[in-house]
Amino acid sequence: MKRALFPGSFDPLTLGHYDIIKRGVQLFDEVVIAIGINADKNYMFTLEERKKFIEEAFKEEPKVKVVTYKGMTIDFCKEIDAEFILRGLRNPADFEFEKAIAHTNRMLSKIETIFLLTAASTSYISSSIVRDVIRNKGDYSVLVPDSVRVK
Repeated sequence: MKRALFPGSFDPLTLGHYDIIKRGVQLFDEVVIAIGINADKNYMFTLEERKKFIEEAFKEEPKVKVVTYKGMTIDFCKEIDAEFILRGLRNPADFEFEKAIAHTNRMLSKIETIFLLTAASTSYISSSIVRDVIRNKGDYSVLVPDSVRVK
């Protein structure tokens, strides 16, 4: 089974993440969306809310699994027998940052990182932009899947 891990904080899940995941399920037998737990980070949404947003967005997709994890991503990949890490790239800065991590991960664990370019229509969206729009009471509905829209 070809299993890929798509790690992130998903605070919140954006249409950019959604696009990468939808395309990832076409390439892999299973895509495990792994929400990293970092006690030093201040999140807008709780871990439970972020997990629920993703589960709801992909409730009709049997190839998507949502989990949480602590520690190094490569250790978690070994734990769940994932051979690949899936990452989305929006711009050259993302590429440079992700490339360094991918080289390190491959050196330490032999896990391959697969990069997918974000769709042009979502390449400007980041979770930090979404959080800023939410904080300022703006309409963020065009930036996130329906499951993220806080009622």
